[in-house]
Amino acid sequence: MTPPKPITVMLAEDHAIVRQGLRALLDADGHFKMVGEARTGREAVELAEMLRPDVILMDIAMPMLNGLEATKQILAENPAARVVILSAHSDEAYIERTSEAGVAGFLEKQTSADVLTKAIRAVAAGSTFFSPGIAKRLHNSQNGPRDRNGMVKPNGQQLTSREAEVLQLVAEGSANKQIAAELGISIKTVEKHRQQLMDKLNIHDTAGLTRHAIAAGVIESSVQLTII
Repeated sequence: MTPPKPITVMLAEDHAIVRQGLRALLDADGHFKMVGEARTGREAVELAEMLRPDVILMDIAMPMLNGLEATKQILAENPAARVVILSAHSDEAYIERTSEAGVAGFLEKQTSADVLTKAIRAVAAGSTFFSPGIAKRLHNSQNGPRDRNGMVKPNGQQLTSREAEVLQLVAEGSANKQIAAELGISIKTVEKHRQQLMDKLNIHDTAGLTRHAIAAGVIESSVQLTII
């Protein structure tokens, strides 16, 4: 009998030790094949388009482009992509935002190996999978205040994808000129997006934007060291 084809997996995670651990775990199982590893959100978007894996394991807090925005771009290019968020950040509103973005699953990083492999199999087969802790938070969010589309109301106005990209790059310490080069837009356009996101968040300094990005799980808390 011909053995079943392994499930192809792409991993988007900026910490090398986490990538190594997940790769070893999946290799040991024998039913999965790691086909690519991305260290930034932008690299994840490029690799996902090139490799078209069965399942993408996506961290949220990554350099240059966070996992939520990377997921949106991946699914815009390939609506059939199956993305599973794997993150330590599990705020109710943020979980619902990832669900709204079209992810097929969401797991906490402390998830056991058994749950992880079960989730990958379920998602590859076309189902959705949320770890018990995430599912509970989603259930609790159903009782919160909601907007006319049925989504949990965010604190303040929602940022556009471009504003979210600019927020992350500002919080990571990039100047307007660097952001313009990274995103392929003019400095004037960067300034416009920066002002709009500041107005929406009612935050008018870089340190405040960085703290907001950390609190939202967009960047790692270690970035705080650069603004003390």
